[in-house]
Amino acid sequence: MIKNCLDYHHETSYDRRRMGGHFLDWANQPAVFKTYQGIELTKLPREVELPKCKLSSLLLDKTPGTLATGIDLSTLSKLLLLTHTLTAKARAQEGDFYFRSAASAGALYPTEIYTTTHGVADLDDGLYHFALHEHGLALLRNGEFGTSLLKAADLEEKTVPVVTLVLTAIFFRSAWKYRDRAYRYHLLDTGHVEENLILALKALGLSYHVSYDFDDDRVNPLLGLDETREVALALVSVPGQENLQEQGEARIDPLPESVLKASLVSAGEVDYPIIREIHEAGMHRAESVEQRACTEKEVVHELGLTPKTWTSLETNQPWPEIMNYPDCVFMRRSRRNFVKRPLGKEHMAGLIQSLCTFDREGLERSLWAGFLAGRVDAMAPGFYLLDRNRGAAGMVAPGSFIETMAHICLDQAWLVQAGVHFLFLADLDLVDRTWGPRGYRYAMMTAGRLGQRLYIAATAMGLGCCGIGAFYDAEARDLLGLNENSRLLYLVAVGAVKNQ
Repeated sequence: MIKNCLDYHHETSYDRRRMGGHFLDWANQPAVFKTYQGIELTKLPREVELPKCKLSSLLLDKTPGTLATGIDLSTLSKLLLLTHTLTAKARAQEGDFYFRSAASAGALYPTEIYTTTHGVADLDDGLYHFALHEHGLALLRNGEFGTSLLKAADLEEKTVPVVTLVLTAIFFRSAWKYRDRAYRYHLLDTGHVEENLILALKALGLSYHVSYDFDDDRVNPLLGLDETREVALALVSVPGQENLQEQGEARIDPLPESVLKASLVSAGEVDYPIIREIHEAGMHRAESVEQRACTEKEVVHELGLTPKTWTSLETNQPWPEIMNYPDCVFMRRSRRNFVKRPLGKEHMAGLIQSLCTFDREGLERSLWAGFLAGRVDAMAPGFYLLDRNRGAAGMVAPGSFIETMAHICLDQAWLVQAGVHFLFLADLDLVDRTWGPRGYRYAMMTAGRLGQRLYIAATAMGLGCCGIGAFYDAEARDLLGLNENSRLLYLVAVGAVKNQ
């Protein structure tokens, strides 16, 4: 029985000597779009004017968002377009394949979006599912339910949220390919979508609050989820200007069985109990959890790494961006046709700056960022840790690590050509002691958020970028010199590409 994140991560680790054969059951390939039978969609306008800012200016802008007022269908459409949308279509043997703005392991897209609305012009108050493929909303409940979600998340808001968005994951979409390990990708992929959502809210100048600490037993039934197949992972509220006490909490009746059945995405679904075990382990905080954030010194110590020198990085120079923020969201691809051309100093500075402006206060302490520098101008090859608060890099060990890491990442040769491998690391025992089993959600979704940030920043500067969640875990730990309880959670490769 899985009781904590270290247990789960260990049980789902890849071992070169124990990898068995696995064939995809194409007859039971999961559907990548969720639909509800008998519910008509409210179509959102696609022809909307989007922000024209650069990604760098958006990230560096510390102006707080304002309380939402005058939100209409056009504004809601902008928010959802910039969060998750179809960006291109390609022909495949199994049918049309659609590219999306958020990265996903194996292009399986487990993440779904739900939203409550209150006072949105030309839209009834209610709970809706976002039908991404139609860019429309399916009404699941009539009424004001943002207040219910606030109470389930213990968010100390004083006003009724205009919209509250909930991100979920459908288990089998990723488990079809990745089996027991799929919960890692549920969290990473949801983090990808969440980062797009946060950037969109910042671009629209809206205030927001993020919660991973909601009451699962209240949120999942409200959304009408079959909790054996789909679960809520993150909640983002956008406060309005109407006082909270003026609204009573809406009655939550069970939704029809037909709504629950919409979480079924394949007639031949296979259940992987270990996924439900790790998720359920984190549904309630343990009484022994230490309510504290770890200092940077503690995190470095717990990883078992001690950089001898720290060097301040030049992160205040302009990025060499070639497109505006919305364009780099829509143009994002997992581009890995890397070439052996050094990554420019100014490009590397932009990538690092994109990580150093992360604004999820407190929760990012469960994660440490580092990188393997290969071909980077004015930077010696080696393994570095990144102090995101100070904008400094500490060399852990000099030398060329890129080729060995590519071998550890299931021998994916294209990784050798990348200029840099960004690493997201955590001491999972420390995560358990600090946050309880739910801390696994924090660490992995934070890694996904930062990974998506790199995807968009790389795209903005005309670079290639591709994330990797598949590697031989113990070999990665040993290469990096991590202690027994620490692990590599996610790797994102960036570099120059053909036809840059």
